[in-house]
Amino acid sequence: MTDVKDGAQPRRRAPVLWPWGLVAAAWALAALAFLTNQSYLINHHYLLGESHLPVLVALVVFLACWQVMTVGMMLPSSMPMVYMIVYAGRQQRRPLAVPAAFLVAYGVVWTAFALCAFLGDTRIHWLVDHWFWLYMHSWVIGATTFALAGAFQFSPLKRRCLKQCRSPFSFFLHYYRQGVGAAWRLGLRHGAFCLGCCWALMLVMFGIGVNSLLSMALLTGVMVAEKTYPGGQRLSPLIGIVLLGLAALWLAHPVWLLGGIGV
Repeated sequence: MTDVKDGAQPRRRAPVLWPWGLVAAAWALAALAFLTNQSYLINHHYLLGESHLPVLVALVVFLACWQVMTVGMMLPSSMPMVYMIVYAGRQQRRPLAVPAAFLVAYGVVWTAFALCAFLGDTRIHWLVDHWFWLYMHSWVIGATTFALAGAFQFSPLKRRCLKQCRSPFSFFLHYYRQGVGAAWRLGLRHGAFCLGCCWALMLVMFGIGVNSLLSMALLTGVMVAEKTYPGGQRLSPLIGIVLLGLAALWLAHPVWLLGGIGV
């Protein structure tokens, strides 16, 4: 009764859909926040100013919401590596713990970035409050952010980290080891290269994208294209030119550009 008939094909495992389910859930939460006017919870300008929350409370709220943004914006570009970890975990004693450790470690790296960006922003707010010229020309901060991100697109660090991100199979073969602890370390390592590749683009998002769901989606698409599409590495200098051009435009016409990007 249980024999397999001659010529019968072995049962194929069902495709793993939960990583994309996490991404879909993150974007659904982000869309819901914008539709219900709750997006201020991720807006560091609001949290540090109009909310009148203690800095520590504002930081906790921001970092909690940041996890949604990390899943929605960064996970899609790392999906090839995620799937390798998921399928490798199936061969181990704790198949779910392996990808979970990888993803948590990956999130820790980006949370550390968010922490640094948030604390840095508190200093910028202090500087604006104590330097009248910067208070009257605060758009210089945004233009500088765009210029920094654009210049970084041409840097050796960008090229090195992007090369690692675009070669997930080689990265996996070189660094993968069995075990939950090894998956954690792999998540930290992969997250570090991902951060090295995309921190400047996420800094742009930190500065302006949190006020616009369209800006978040656009930056996500840029990072996915860079890291996963054939020839995506050739997009880096083009993106750099666009960002530098936007920086110059922001300096020349700050009011127009601010309205155009929804800030």
